[in-house]
Amino acid sequence: MKFLILIFCCFLAACAVSNNPLRKEIKQLQKGKIKDDTSFVYILPFENKKAHLIVQGYFGVFSHKERAALDFKMKRGTNILAVRDGVVTRVKEDGTKGGWSKKYSSQGNNIVIQHSDNSRSGYWHLQKDGALVKVGDTVRQGQIIGLSGKTGYAAIPHLHLIVWKSNSRGWQQIATRFQTSKGIKYLRPWKWYRNKETSFPGVSQPMETTGQ
Repeated sequence: MKFLILIFCCFLAACAVSNNPLRKEIKQLQKGKIKDDTSFVYILPFENKKAHLIVQGYFGVFSHKERAALDFKMKRGTNILAVRDGVVTRVKEDGTKGGWSKKYSSQGNNIVIQHSDNSRSGYWHLQKDGALVKVGDTVRQGQIIGLSGKTGYAAIPHLHLIVWKSNSRGWQQIATRFQTSKGIKYLRPWKWYRNKETSFPGVSQPMETTGQ
């Protein structure tokens, strides 16, 4: 029921969209009206052969009005994979509460990873004690780094994924291309995406989890 209420409220708020110029650019990339064949291709942040629904996309009307972020609907305890090689710069896993209120924002457990091109990826709403890495760890693309949850400002259990890159104007959010079972794509809301079956050098295959 909560999920249906969330969808209804998103439709009611559909007119409240961001004026950020990146929003228009992302829509053109998603539709193939413009192409960028130079940006890094990320993997989806979950296991091989699994599929998850994007419940909120870039600049979504619910809580992404000014965020170039993606929300993957996930059961609590789902394995989260690193979308790219990097070094862990931040870990929070002591949050215990979550819900549909900004008062829970500080409770959001998260992992941030720094990449070689001075970009960072952030993974939010992990379950308590759900980080499987620590600050300073070097991680490989495809490595399990945490367990999903519903801590912080979260109406439903999900993974909030965002990527930033540093430039002359400071840290800027960026759109990201992903390798999916149907090719390389800029992900769109309310669509299911399945991970392409891939093996990663030096990374053991994730174990099956059932979530809760």
